[in-house]
Amino acid sequence: MKLDSIDIAILKEVQHNARITNVELASKVGLSPSACSRRFEQLEASGVLSGYQAVISDEALGQNVTAIVHITLDRQSGVGMESFEKAVADCPYVNACFLMSGEYDYIVRVSARDMNHFQYIHKEWLSNLPGVSRIVSSFAMRTVVNRANIDVASLSAG
Repeated sequence: MKLDSIDIAILKEVQHNARITNVELASKVGLSPSACSRRFEQLEASGVLSGYQAVISDEALGQNVTAIVHITLDRQSGVGMESFEKAVADCPYVNACFLMSGEYDYIVRVSARDMNHFQYIHKEWLSNLPGVSRIVSSFAMRTVVNRANIDVASLSAG
């Protein structure tokens, strides 16, 4: 779906406040409520809007350690990667996992209560993922930027 300026305006408002009412949204983007509702439904149906989630503070959940974990598999076969990906998706402490090009096969972001908890996650979960041959972990000292997506307003800037 090709996005026009109205679509981008809708996405910008929803990205800022996903709980905005249709009437408020229509007013902000210069459409009637019915036209805005149709546009919004098209964005959902096309998959541009792929879901909604609450952003919960890691600190509020007692998760004070963020680890960036670089994982190398013993081989990169289709079956091996599929097995790894299914298993890593089942790990409740993994916030994100990316298949990478370059030195490491995957980068995984993990949240833990403290270093003892991370040690448990490393030993009981990460080290037991299928095909893992090497794990290198780094720890975030402070979150500077943590977005789910780019700022939609930047799409209209080029």
